[in-house]
Amino acid sequence: MIRKRLLSASGLGGGIGFLCEAARCSSGSSSIFDAVQKAYKSDLPSTAYHATDVSDCVISRSRGLDVLHDPVFNKGTGHSLVERERLGLRGLLPPRVLTMEEQLERNMARYLSGSGPGLVAEDPETSGVTDDMLRKWTMLTELQDRNETLFYRLLVDNFVEMAPIVYTPTVGHVCKNYHKLYRRPRGMFFCSADKGQMSTMMYNWPSDEVSAIVVTDGSRILGLGDLGANGLGIPVGKLDLYVAAGGFDPRNVLPCVIDVGTNNKELREDTGYMGMKHPRLMGDEYFALMDEFMNAVTTRWPRAVVQFEDFSSDHARVLLERYRDLHCVFNDDIQGTAAAASAGLIGALQVKGRPASAITEEKVVVMGTGSAGVGVATMIIRMMMKHGLTHREATSRLYIFDVNGLVTQSRPDLEDAIRFLAREEDGQVKSGDPLLDVVKKVKPTALLGLTGAGRLFTDDILTLMSNSTERPIIMPMSNPTSRLECTHEAVRRICGERAIFSCGSPQPDVTIGGKTFHASQANNMYIFPGIALGAFLARGNVVSDNMIVAAAESLRDMITAEEVAKGHVYPDLHDIRKISCHVAEEVIKAAHEEGHVINQLLIQALEKGDKELRRYIVSNMYWPEYKPLVSPRLSDVQ
Repeated sequence: MIRKRLLSASGLGGGIGFLCEAARCSSGSSSIFDAVQKAYKSDLPSTAYHATDVSDCVISRSRGLDVLHDPVFNKGTGHSLVERERLGLRGLLPPRVLTMEEQLERNMARYLSGSGPGLVAEDPETSGVTDDMLRKWTMLTELQDRNETLFYRLLVDNFVEMAPIVYTPTVGHVCKNYHKLYRRPRGMFFCSADKGQMSTMMYNWPSDEVSAIVVTDGSRILGLGDLGANGLGIPVGKLDLYVAAGGFDPRNVLPCVIDVGTNNKELREDTGYMGMKHPRLMGDEYFALMDEFMNAVTTRWPRAVVQFEDFSSDHARVLLERYRDLHCVFNDDIQGTAAAASAGLIGALQVKGRPASAITEEKVVVMGTGSAGVGVATMIIRMMMKHGLTHREATSRLYIFDVNGLVTQSRPDLEDAIRFLAREEDGQVKSGDPLLDVVKKVKPTALLGLTGAGRLFTDDILTLMSNSTERPIIMPMSNPTSRLECTHEAVRRICGERAIFSCGSPQPDVTIGGKTFHASQANNMYIFPGIALGAFLARGNVVSDNMIVAAAESLRDMITAEEVAKGHVYPDLHDIRKISCHVAEEVIKAAHEEGHVINQLLIQALEKGDKELRRYIVSNMYWPEYKPLVSPRLSDVQ
């Protein structure tokens, strides 16, 4: 009987209890009881069991952005690496995981400071960013988080007023403080820890249709230097302009940052910084990461236009040349800035009453040999050659400067891209001459600044420009406002109404002798939405040099006679969507001439003429308006 009950016992607790009882009932000996107790002693619990209805694990049925938009489950930057992987959050959050204590510290600082860290203007006089502009940026960002359709309609209807808020100069301050201002995921983060995983990560982004991607590595943000993962603010702001100006659907755009580390010691030591805290990757490690990103992003969205933004000079041109023959890519700092500057020069000639071909008669100074400066100088030479000059003749009318002064062919160890631009020494000026000396001797007609170094166009230089030519063209094109080579006020004060002025960041109107002068803004926003729109609709998987030249020359057509009379070298930004449509039209025509239009519907529109081409482009531009989310019932219609 005892043996049968022993064999039928199930469960350790019941088995032990029964064995002990059976042992006591057997022949009076305690040996069996002692043996059983000794055998199971190490497995006996030391604490009592208490039943509870509460679980330590919260189960989420959602994935990806749905988790991050759910206030019950969202931990923001507090999601662990395991949660990010399993819930499809990898790439949707900044790379660094913050503890709840760190998150509490950030939010407490915001609570105590009122407006919040990063929302106080640092130096309005030099940056051009005021507390009121930051207040407006906050309001617009909150609206975008709640209602994108309403946000973009507000931006479209008030573009001139709001463009400086969502983009330069405000976006420069936002990027410097992005780790303090971060609230909600918008775009994707890729970092050095994601090597080998990017193809999988791309599918964490919910949209199967992406038309435009803007990517940065944060190495040279608006002349502010290395901002690491904080650089994501630039692609976000840029794509807001793609939507408002270029008519891209906001559901189909993707801002990205490639976080390869940062050499910004201040950011690395900041406990709130959310990027990778190691020095920047260089060499093969860097290019391997970029190659993986390009392969991954173009595999998932092969028709998307990829724009490179704010890469350092040592990588910008290399990356452009590495990918441009294989993918639909362009670099706005090189090609967009070049087109915008060239368009400004052509517009200035129009103000002078001269045709575009008269660019061959100008003597042009270009300050800066970074990616933007080289791009602008290259475009000017190409346009001069288009209108009849040889390469040698074109370079003889161009004076390029770097930090060491005038650059000529005698300078040793020149990069190929800069050697293409450098003039031969002619005895009048020589390599290394400072700007002031060159302006005295050469008497240039146009002065372009792309250094990001601040007030290089001094009063003495502006005075020389005013005395040496009847209509001096002054174009400080650096961003943000604190990096401009001179101000509108300085140009008007010294050169008066004779100067033809345009700038890269917004400048206030200036009144002299009862006459008010408007500062034309030589901003790339005239160019890049139309280039991207034209290239995307063409489906040719290329952005060629001729397409960029076509974009530059197209702006002249949009300047009205009234604007020319006022000295404006760019059209009114109130018509930005018409401008972008016209730029796209000319880009498409240039692409068609080169055989780069694959879109059959677009080819049919081209064959029917300009009116049908324009209609096709407009029909493919997003317009922010409310559309029905459910089919209306018959009773609702009657």
